[in-house]
Amino acid sequence: MIFYAYTIRGRRCRIMLCQFTFQNFKSYKNETTLDFRAAVLPEFKDTLITDAHASDLLPVNVIYGPNGGGKSNLLQALACVISTVVEPVNELGKNRQGLILQQKIDAVPFLFDETSKNEPIGFRIFFRIDKNEYCYYLSLKNDEINSEFLYRKAVTGKKTAMIFERESDRISLGYTINKKSLNTSINPKMPYLSFLAINYDIPVISEVITWFESCIIRSYANPIVEHPIMLAKDAPYKEQFIRALNDMDIDITDYRYDEDTHQLFVQRTLSAHKYELPFSQESDGTRKLIAALPVILLALREGRMVIIDELDAKLHPKLLRYVISLFKNKEINKFGAQLLFTSHDMYTLKNTIFRRDEIWFAAETASHESEIYSLHEIRGEDNDRIKNTAAYDKQYLEGRYGADPYLTNMLGGDFA
Repeated sequence: MIFYAYTIRGRRCRIMLCQFTFQNFKSYKNETTLDFRAAVLPEFKDTLITDAHASDLLPVNVIYGPNGGGKSNLLQALACVISTVVEPVNELGKNRQGLILQQKIDAVPFLFDETSKNEPIGFRIFFRIDKNEYCYYLSLKNDEINSEFLYRKAVTGKKTAMIFERESDRISLGYTINKKSLNTSINPKMPYLSFLAINYDIPVISEVITWFESCIIRSYANPIVEHPIMLAKDAPYKEQFIRALNDMDIDITDYRYDEDTHQLFVQRTLSAHKYELPFSQESDGTRKLIAALPVILLALREGRMVIIDELDAKLHPKLLRYVISLFKNKEINKFGAQLLFTSHDMYTLKNTIFRRDEIWFAAETASHESEIYSLHEIRGEDNDRIKNTAAYDKQYLEGRYGADPYLTNMLGGDFA
């Protein structure tokens, strides 16, 4: 495979998510945190994204849970803050990297009580770019910016520097960008981070906006939606893509796009004869794989974040396992690419595939609030943590982890 780290102002960088926290978004009322920082666990240490001077990070996080539990809403919360920052930059900025996003996510508060629906929605992201760690916070109310701030800290340092702070229409600038020429009177609907990226050439802002632009967001939860296919014409990329398909027992030998008919054709070779088949005639699983694989390979080449809702939909479990293994193989994932996805697939909920801190569950409470927790956080009746030798899939279906897919009730109740 050919690899290129993500480039910022001509410099190759490693860009990674450390932690995401949000509050009052859709089915999530209370503050909720998804962590990519690795816990101290014995399993799969060789798969972690490591740095000699910083905490280890996870290459993969997966979220399980029943329908309506909040899995998709968690991913939408992250997609919402990313798209809120990047969309104005794409629309008004020049020569920017476009966000790979299927659809815009609206900021909708928790609606099942009279207080929350009138409260702001809050997002906080910790991410790392080479030797710096950033904290970005954005609060929205009625589509307007309620508050916003950006801080930076060196990975090896203890002191945190304020880049800017915003409270409604009041903006304070840190020493890094404190210039008299900067405009602090802006549209109440536009993040100040976006405004700075569009109008000024400030190194620290360019670095930060790159993390947001680098994220790849996909959803396969809606079977009707057509997924744009990002197939490269370059010979090395094409060869890499076909080889990956062949590794997954998809025996395609070539492909071409017909400009006249606007159709994609895939080619197979049988008994020395070449045959073409329209992409639309391929199986659902093969079409999904051909649509998803290019963005996955792009993420691995450049060390990007990939966020995919229902990655397992229409995919054979072995193919899903193969995709996960790409991110957990440091010979392939050389630049710290990360994968966050939701799944219902029990075949991959195993101790041979995931660390305990890579497995998360989303569940709905009696008051219709969603909550998440990792397998590593769960304690049994003896107050001990779940062991890394446990049968995760079996225990989950037995209801031991909460986020019960309701099979226990169905099989043991009136349907028995």
